[in-house]
Amino acid sequence: MAGTAASLPSAQRIPELDMVRGFALLGILVMNMPAFSTSNFAEADGSHLWHGQVDQIAEAARDMLFSGKFNSMFSLLFGIGFTVQFARMQALAPDRALGLYLRRLAVLAVIGVVHAAVFWTGDVLHLYAGLGIILVLGLRHASDRTLVALVVLCLLYPAIAGVLRLVLVTPDVTAMLLAQARAFEASNNLAYGHGSFLDAAREHAHEFAYFYGTRWTLFFSASFWVQMALTMLLGVLAGRHRWPQRIPELLPAIRRVHPWLLVIGLVCGLGFTVIFELQRAPGPTPLKVLASVCYWLSRLALMLFYVFAIVRLAQHPAWARRFAPIAAAGRMPLTNYLMQTAICTTLFYGWGFGLWGRVGPAAGLVLALAIFVVVQVPWSLWWLRRHEQGPLEWAWSRLTYGSAGARGVGAARGPA
Repeated sequence: MAGTAASLPSAQRIPELDMVRGFALLGILVMNMPAFSTSNFAEADGSHLWHGQVDQIAEAARDMLFSGKFNSMFSLLFGIGFTVQFARMQALAPDRALGLYLRRLAVLAVIGVVHAAVFWTGDVLHLYAGLGIILVLGLRHASDRTLVALVVLCLLYPAIAGVLRLVLVTPDVTAMLLAQARAFEASNNLAYGHGSFLDAAREHAHEFAYFYGTRWTLFFSASFWVQMALTMLLGVLAGRHRWPQRIPELLPAIRRVHPWLLVIGLVCGLGFTVIFELQRAPGPTPLKVLASVCYWLSRLALMLFYVFAIVRLAQHPAWARRFAPIAAAGRMPLTNYLMQTAICTTLFYGWGFGLWGRVGPAAGLVLALAIFVVVQVPWSLWWLRRHEQGPLEWAWSRLTYGSAGARGVGAARGPA
């Protein structure tokens, strides 16, 4: 093990994975922009926060084409990375692999919880860490049949959870949750829009505790965990069967299913967009159960459509060159993900430039593209010309493996 590099050399990486990860960073920023600039609890009563036609069209298009698709890409890549990283760890240090991987996930969990409870409540890192711990402790030896069965259960979840909402969420519960949402919207606007950094941090901690602190919010938060588990399990299956390494061999099958994924994604996306728009009033309804099923199917189908589109285009040298800058951003996912929080909270919060509540969906879409293309991509290219990995990726490696381990077992981190 001595003498191996701390991070996998760029020549040994799978470029398509970095490209997909880079596009995922862009899509996540597009979808997170509303939660950076306005309260997560806005529109809980069914009203429209933005009344302009352009903003409403942009909001509908964003929800239909972006919502859930790009954090799903990340969880898919996380599942692929799990198989690659853990296999390398077992090859290099079989007696230490389990402990090292759990330590790696524990470090990620701490980063995620601090991010959520201090800087921005919309963090997803703690969720990936939690699901990763379940994978490594409970499912690393599971058969493909077991994993497929779990995928099917995840796909059934929205229908099951929707029926439970119809039974359990009474008008009184809906009224209670709506009152809590209104209170949080008011405190969000005060703390994030006009407060100091410490005011915002206290509000983030309050929100984070709320999302996991009651039986109702736990019930609703479980949906997001299951969504991420679904694509993470698919990533584990893909990694086990070395699909990323077998892209040329799999291209004929990808071409066959590719258009069907687009059709399913758009039809289901249109379905949930229309239903949720027509039924904006709070509270469960049978049509909302159907909309939730449509949302999950659209989320999965469009995510896979985007992944396959990137992979297919990347097989052409001209497109591979065009995607190379985006792949550079994808080689620094932790750094760039947390940088998005730093940039956006500085722009929107009262302790920064104070744009809270002033940027609608249309302008938010343009701003997200500008941050990624003008700031994050050039920064990533500049940094990687000088270093093998991003600064926070390096810190994560050191905290996991230590200085000696980063030169040895740290090489097991792999391309994902």
